[in-house]
Amino acid sequence: MSQELVYGLHAVQALLKSSPQNVQELMLLRGRKDQRLQKIIQQAEKNEIALRFVDRRALDDKVEEGANHQGVIALCAEKTKVQDEKFLLGMLEQLDQKGETPFLLVLDGVTDPHNLGACLRSAEAAGVHAVIAPKDKSAGLTPTARKVACGAAEVLPFVTVTNLARTLQQLQQAGVWIFGAAGEATQDVYQSKLTGPLALVMGAEGSGLRRLTREHCDHLIKIPMAGEVSSLNVSVATGVCLFEAVRQRSA
Repeated sequence: MSQELVYGLHAVQALLKSSPQNVQELMLLRGRKDQRLQKIIQQAEKNEIALRFVDRRALDDKVEEGANHQGVIALCAEKTKVQDEKFLLGMLEQLDQKGETPFLLVLDGVTDPHNLGACLRSAEAAGVHAVIAPKDKSAGLTPTARKVACGAAEVLPFVTVTNLARTLQQLQQAGVWIFGAAGEATQDVYQSKLTGPLALVMGAEGSGLRRLTREHCDHLIKIPMAGEVSSLNVSVATGVCLFEAVRQRSA
């Protein structure tokens, strides 16, 4: 049976809280006794998860070169479920029944797992209901993305879709307004009304939104730049736009 690795203190702790049944074993750094690791051990023992204490080299050999496992790796029997279009439409119906206003993040071809993880972390902190990305030419929920997400990947629905343009149309039909971030936009994010049913669309590193994605946006917005740098990293830009929406929605 193939196993998936989840590593890092935040990611493993979130996994033990949300899906302990998926964890087969924890590999832990021998001799480490700090409080953060003790909490993970207590969670694992509560769920009767096997613990294996090993030296640092054994942990290093399990992860990609240069990755920071922080002394803990969870060996999982199956991947955290990646959702699809059917889940997304069902979620929108549930939000409507509960009287909640949809708040979604769409990533159009973000291929760097570090950026994906950082976007997931910001989205979860902002109260986003789901993150949507195309299946092809996009980063997936790799161990690196999970580690950078600091636990967000284990609790925030990640929806991958076959046809992003079609999904945007379905969101519009459900009453969700599509706001795409683009450098050529004339309206800046602080002038935009981000209080209603909202899907914020962020483009790929470097190339930005694809043409078809841009055409399916109701509005294009930009972050005003005062310096010489022409654009921000996609994860930073995502955080700026999400929390401007949070500010408006909580006012």
